[in-house]
Amino acid sequence: MDIVRPDVKRKKRVRRIIYIVAILILLPLVTYGLSRLKPAPPSVDGSVIYAGTVKRGDMIIDVQGLGTLVPENIVTIPALTEGRVVKRLLLAGARVKPDTLIMVLTNPTLTQQLAAAQYKLKSDEAALDNQKAAVQNTLAGLETTAATVRSNYKQAEMQAEADSVGYKQGVVAKVIADKSAVGAANLKVEDALAQQQVTTYANSMKSQLAVDEATVDSDKAQVALYQTEMDDLNVRAGIDGVLTELGPNIDVGAEVQPGAELCKVVEQNKLKASLQIAETQARDIQLNQSAQIDTHNGIIPGHVERIDPQATNGTRTVDVHLDGPLPPGAVPNLSVEGTVLIQKLSNVLYVGRPVHGDANSTISLFKEINGGTEAERVQVEIGAVSVSNVQILHGLNEGDVVILSDMSADDNFNLIRIK
Repeated sequence: MDIVRPDVKRKKRVRRIIYIVAILILLPLVTYGLSRLKPAPPSVDGSVIYAGTVKRGDMIIDVQGLGTLVPENIVTIPALTEGRVVKRLLLAGARVKPDTLIMVLTNPTLTQQLAAAQYKLKSDEAALDNQKAAVQNTLAGLETTAATVRSNYKQAEMQAEADSVGYKQGVVAKVIADKSAVGAANLKVEDALAQQQVTTYANSMKSQLAVDEATVDSDKAQVALYQTEMDDLNVRAGIDGVLTELGPNIDVGAEVQPGAELCKVVEQNKLKASLQIAETQARDIQLNQSAQIDTHNGIIPGHVERIDPQATNGTRTVDVHLDGPLPPGAVPNLSVEGTVLIQKLSNVLYVGRPVHGDANSTISLFKEINGGTEAERVQVEIGAVSVSNVQILHGLNEGDVVILSDMSADDNFNLIRIK
């Protein structure tokens, strides 16, 4: 039987304690060491990312928006009088001239009113003609009387003069000469009164006819009004353009009230671009700034003529007047793309616009290093932003190559490998 000695037991116990202490000491050290190890940088496929090179030069600041071509002149044709649609001659899309008949309305009441007004006009015109004839006859009678008085006066005057000479020669008695003189003097007074009566009546003729003439003028105005309303029942385009749409529920048999919209006509050759620009970008747009409109069949130069002060769904409407001719196929409601030139920056650092990055902000980008095999994260301060480029204020130098595509999947890494 073997007997274990006390010193052997003590040595085994000491070794066991040493092992345990060593494990307790090494375990946290190993854990701490492992925690300090950096993860291996991820790898990205160079064929699925796009990069840009930082350049120095002139940078164009512009904004873009989608929109449509809209007519500058839209004529809404309303019903000017009550009526019922009896004919509809054209449909939307038809080309029209100013006198092109679009539809015909009828209004029996208006027809009767026009006929009654025309009859009254004829009656009052006849009454006026009769009144004119009456006063002309009266004037003629007064003029005849005045002429007779004038003739008698002249004869009496000559007789009085002859009798006066005869009296002086002693061949005519004094009483006869005096009688002739008195007769001539009386006829002179009668002649003056007759002439005055003619003048007074002639001057009063206009006032005598004024009431009847005013009645006829009123009748003519009423007939013209009814006739205009009758003409308005024949709905015409009024301009050279295209019939774009008919009013709601405008069909044969429909009753329309004054003011109801019958149709719309647009001038197809006078179009402008109505763009929808993001509200954050539209704040830099000013009136008369240069713009370009891409119709997908040609680019038309233009300038900003209106900026909607109100935003709708995050966008503002910007109207661009077209300064160049319309290309073939340019019609209202054609989809277009517009670019508005904001400003031109000279001698600045710039690079292609990354996926994320607003004006006057600091963003992080991956800059290629080691010949493009790796990329490290750098903080970049950007200034102005255009549709395709951003201005570099700090963080990059001319010639640096940075990744512009979305790298949010690698936000936890400061270094990546590029395969």
